[in-house]
Amino acid sequence: MPVKKTAQRIVLSVAISIAVLAALMWFTDTHPKVLLGTLSGLSPWVFLLAFAFHMGTYCLRALRFWLLIPRALRPTYRRIWILSGAHNMASYLLPAKTGEASWVVYLRTFTGVPSAPGIASLVVSRLLDAAVLASALSVACMYLVHAGGHGQLGEIAKYGAPLALTGVLLAAISVRGDLLVHLLSRSLRFACLTHWQTGERLVAKITEIAHAMRAASKGHRLGLAALITLPVWFCIFAFYAVLARGLGIADGFETGLTFPEAIFGSSLAVLANLLPVNGVAGVGTQELGWTSGFVLLGVQESRALVVGLAVHFVQLFNVVAVGLFCHLVMKNMARVERLDFEGFLAGINAPDETPENPDPPSP
Repeated sequence: MPVKKTAQRIVLSVAISIAVLAALMWFTDTHPKVLLGTLSGLSPWVFLLAFAFHMGTYCLRALRFWLLIPRALRPTYRRIWILSGAHNMASYLLPAKTGEASWVVYLRTFTGVPSAPGIASLVVSRLLDAAVLASALSVACMYLVHAGGHGQLGEIAKYGAPLALTGVLLAAISVRGDLLVHLLSRSLRFACLTHWQTGERLVAKITEIAHAMRAASKGHRLGLAALITLPVWFCIFAFYAVLARGLGIADGFETGLTFPEAIFGSSLAVLANLLPVNGVAGVGTQELGWTSGFVLLGVQESRALVVGLAVHFVQLFNVVAVGLFCHLVMKNMARVERLDFEGFLAGINAPDETPENPDPPSP
């Protein structure tokens, strides 16, 4: 049954991708030959620069994962980098973000870190990502409206303040997200689910995750992780900006593509790719967000779609190449027995073990 459901989910996701992409190409009167011509015109130097920013994202995200795992359970940075790269491919390719769960599985299997701290590191990372993305989109939107020249952004200007507030709220949740998890645990207890063995195990697991989230934000770890998230998103936006300019989207602007414009257009693509109904590798939904964002900036619909497809193709190539390399390395990695997380929880209220200046990760 699980295999059948997985197959049905994949088929549905592929159908969604094809339908959305076909509709976009039909409405914008875009021919596949135009996409091939755009990709063939990409300079190798532009690709290498974009790839360097992409690798910067990988390195910084791995460092953030490394920091969010408590020191007593923390594996080496090199191992975290490999697992993070493999997880990124699974998360990117599998439909409806089901690949996110691979991080917990990889971490438990190859480093011995139990599920709870693995889930905590993933949840806190995603909360920080969402906070910075919302804040960046808010700032870019307000800047573009203030700078003028983008008439269609007038309607979107009213979302600047709510997006900024959302970013602050998400940042606050990342600090004490354990309180929300504890609230969920108490709600389940209030519903008397603990009267059943399955419900009792569920509440115990949720409570364990809450403790792990508190441990992840203890001491200086969360502050350092938040600081790292800023250059993470700079690298992401720079990756999109370099490719967009190199592929000719700046032809739709009188003064060329500015960084705030790249942030605005690519942010909508990222948001569309986060939808739980997205297709395989975000094909279709990411292009829908990208095209919508750059059309609002004044780019012709067909041009925005072609460049969005080309950027997505390069991104997919990078993700698969790095992901396959990481999976090949994982095959030769020794499996590690589960670490004693219960023993770590016993000392959760002790002073934080992270020094003022944590040791840098091993190369």
